[in-house]
Amino acid sequence: MIQLFVGLGNPGPEYADTRHNAGFWWIDALADTLKLQLQPERNYWGLMARTNLHGQPLWLLQPQTFMNKSGKSVAALARFFKIAPEHILVAHDELDFSPGQVKLKKGGSHGGHNGLRDIHAQLGSPDYWRLRLGIGHPGHSAEVVSWVLKKAPLEQHRAIEDSIAHSLKAWPYLAGRDANMEKATAQINTNKPPRPKPERKPPPQAVATAE
Repeated sequence: MIQLFVGLGNPGPEYADTRHNAGFWWIDALADTLKLQLQPERNYWGLMARTNLHGQPLWLLQPQTFMNKSGKSVAALARFFKIAPEHILVAHDELDFSPGQVKLKKGGSHGGHNGLRDIHAQLGSPDYWRLRLGIGHPGHSAEVVSWVLKKAPLEQHRAIEDSIAHSLKAWPYLAGRDANMEKATAQINTNKPPRPKPERKPPPQAVATAE
């Protein structure tokens, strides 16, 4: 059962619609679902909301430390409220998945994601859950930084939003009395990214020939 839901991103309006902020979008959608309002919380260097679900406390968190220091915020809240890593879910952008694809998994490496890297270090454990929101890959490693800090085209943005909506259908299995992470994983991981529309080729043009 998840007690702490974390979404990763960078603070500030200039980053709000960038691919790297997909985790923030997920937490915003969850807050809307639960009718909660995230508020600044200086003790945890983030925006936070707290509620009770079937008598169990539940936290939502968006670290405001910038991506590379996300663990500072997550670990501060987790330690104060004694939340074990296995009861934490981190939603983040995933380069290895195409837009529209989403997967839930527990543990594993940080895969080069700087937000996860810092959470690993600050928690001292990789044993938290990750909700991996596909944003696609630019094709070359040298272009990754520019790619994640840019806005996705409208079609890709909508695909990411669709994947968020799909994952939230598993909400009853993520927390509360019906929590079942196996069922949550099975339901979330069944989605498939939308197929790209075939490229329309222009009609052939007549070729003039010399007479």
